Amino acid sequence: MGFGDRSGNYWLGNDLLSQLTANNRYKLKIELQQRDTGNWYYAEYSRFRVLSEADDYTLIVAGFSGNAGRDAFGQHNGAQFTTIERDNDRSSSRNCAAWLGGGFWWQDCGGCFVNAARSTGRFNWWNLPGGGDLQLSRMWLQCK
Repeated sequence: MGFGDRSGNYWLGNDLLSQLTANNRYKLKIELQQRDTGNWYYAEYSRFRVLSEADDYTLIVAGFSGNAGRDAFGQHNGAQFTTIERDNDRSSSRNCAAWLGGGFWWQDCGGCFVNAARSTGRFNWWNLPGGGDLQLSRMWLQCK
């Protein structure tokens, strides 16, 4: 099930993401607003899939393009979704979702933090032009 405000901050839910992406009909677009300059950047992925709950919602992502610097999201490829209640990340010292304030496909608490709480000071995208700190991020699926 999804959660949040459907007119603003909203997460579809991993079950629905898994169902929607099962046939590889969608690509993923991420828009990022840099905090200090307000400039917008984007990253697109020609392959985006979320496996089922039986696979802990493993992320399959590839085919990066865009102007967001390096591929900070792609390094999460193959990661299982981690929440505060379900620690699936590869960090042996902490639960990345608890530390960063949000569920995500964390590998080892690194890469991009587009789903982290801003209050943690870690809401960012590594190597974003002008600095990695974000004002906001948006992710959505686009038909291929």
